[in-house]
Amino acid sequence: MDYMEQAISLAKLALGQVSPNPAVGAVVVKDGAVVGQGYTQPPGSAHAEIVALKQAGEQAKGGTMYITLEPCCHQGRTPPCTQAVIAANISEVHIAMFDPNPLVSGKGKEELERAGIRAFVGEHEEDAREINEAYVKYITTGMPFVTAKFAMSLDGKIATRSGDSRWITGDEARRYVHYLRQTADAVMVGVNTVLADDPQLTCRCGDRGGKIKKQPLRVIVDSKGRTPLEARVFSEPGKALVALGRDVTPDEEKAFTQVGAELLDLPSEEGLVNLERLLKALGGREITSVLVEGGGIILGSLFDRGLVDKVVAFIAPIIIGGSDAKTAVAGKGVDKVVDSIKLERVSIRNFDKDVMISGYVEG
Repeated sequence: MDYMEQAISLAKLALGQVSPNPAVGAVVVKDGAVVGQGYTQPPGSAHAEIVALKQAGEQAKGGTMYITLEPCCHQGRTPPCTQAVIAANISEVHIAMFDPNPLVSGKGKEELERAGIRAFVGEHEEDAREINEAYVKYITTGMPFVTAKFAMSLDGKIATRSGDSRWITGDEARRYVHYLRQTADAVMVGVNTVLADDPQLTCRCGDRGGKIKKQPLRVIVDSKGRTPLEARVFSEPGKALVALGRDVTPDEEKAFTQVGAELLDLPSEEGLVNLERLLKALGGREITSVLVEGGGIILGSLFDRGLVDKVVAFIAPIIIGGSDAKTAVAGKGVDKVVDSIKLERVSIRNFDKDVMISGYVEG
């Protein structure tokens, strides 16, 4: 059995539920059998190692632990996990990747080794790094990891010339989008998307029991303050934030507070929302990942400013046509094809008739 692979699967269960902490999985093995396993609990609760060790109990002594991320060796909301591993008399630890947090990076492994525990790093590292790609960026830059997601026709349209967009893709692709929302700390759209589609922007996939653990923060980028108070984003479970491109008036603040929304003014010289400042503000709120769902104007602005880390594009086998139909990415774009934004580590996945292409923006 591939125990690290099992730990990776456990880590995925914590995605989107434990920020700003990393999503980690841990497995304890003794005499060829799994005696304990666990994954990161919400902030302030037990880390993956602690959950697995508690389940293993006395059987952890002399056992081997598989962890997707280097165990912490500093006092945070919870005590250092390295001390718990040492106290449990674990004999060997396999770590998928080093923790990029300067407070930990390499120090956790060293502490284990000083205690006489054999430690190995690098098993399934690429898988572990993908799970915590948002955490890695956040802990090293203070900025959230930005994923641009859109669904378009074969000819690159996200809506018809009349604005109709329901539905470009089929049920399977839309279900996967709910999973993406579940694993993100925030979902962001531009005000035109709210006005045109009145979306809920919630995760409606649920866990194995059908219950949503935590809804992502809903962020509306609204330079002129056109978001209607009756928009569905304000009546759904979870929190909503409206980023304005001008100063907030007292009346606006009162009205939006009454519908449970928060206003944030981030004007730039052109009277638009300063997207860099918005992302920094979200990072300051311990938002580590943002899923941007459109429309074309906000996606174009983010691409123009080099603020996108990852792209998830769904392509449906339909032709919409029309020079006035909306495109997936607007903005200024580039003058020459050679200067186009390129993706690396590209993967392709089918959802019934639809195709999903994802990749990372080249640095």
